[in-house]
Amino acid sequence: MILFLATCTTLAFLVVPIAAIFLRIPPGDLFAALGSDVARDALIVTFETTVVAQALIIAFGTPTAYLLATRTFPGRNLAITLVELPLVLPPAVAGIGLLVTFGRLGLLGSSLSALGVEVAFTKIAVVLAVVFVAGPFYIRTGVASFGEVDSTLTDAARTLGAGPARTFGRVALPLALSGLTAGAALSFARGIGEFGATIMFAGSLQGVTQTLSLAVYEQFDVDFDTALAIGALLVVVSAAVLLPVKLIPSWRRSPSLFPTVSATSASS
Repeated sequence: MILFLATCTTLAFLVVPIAAIFLRIPPGDLFAALGSDVARDALIVTFETTVVAQALIIAFGTPTAYLLATRTFPGRNLAITLVELPLVLPPAVAGIGLLVTFGRLGLLGSSLSALGVEVAFTKIAVVLAVVFVAGPFYIRTGVASFGEVDSTLTDAARTLGAGPARTFGRVALPLALSGLTAGAALSFARGIGEFGATIMFAGSLQGVTQTLSLAVYEQFDVDFDTALAIGALLVVVSAAVLLPVKLIPSWRRSPSLFPTVSATSASS
């Protein structure tokens, strides 16, 4: 009985604030508020920057996760710690760090400015902020996924003549794909909701760097209905990203449960 009450209390605490967003104003008014210029501009900026950031996270994070999961080298634990650090770092600190690195007077920003490249307070800054805070979700999940791949399969592929790249692409990657997909979903959802690092590093310029999360903050005192509408949209998008990870069985299987992918495919 105590467990049941505790569970109901926890779920109610988590669900009621989310439900209240949709119950505060009629659905018709929510949809109408989403048609405002602020909401449309924020949606476009969020979509553009998140897609680019996610592509960078997958392109660089996948080989990084594979290396950290399959290789033992001096400083490996330190490298994993550095990957995990942004997960617990306050977003505002992440934003300040990016600003003093890529800002006009930052460590790298001054050199970039001399070349005519401005990063801070541009869409590039939004992309970098999303990559910084959301990338570790993908990499850490990828390390766990690649770590669960049966090493005898990759060893067999190498024995059959497959090189490192073919072993990675034909054996390790398919076996770890379910976990990588879940990690990509988590990082995508985290990127859409990014706020602290973005506002510190990119600012909140409508149509330029103002994402959906920043628009909610700006509209809070200006047009509360618009803030609610954008918040509701973020809830729907986040749920649409996360629910398939839980509901599609194949995404939840351990990589070791894929008997159809064998090391012999690496030699074909």
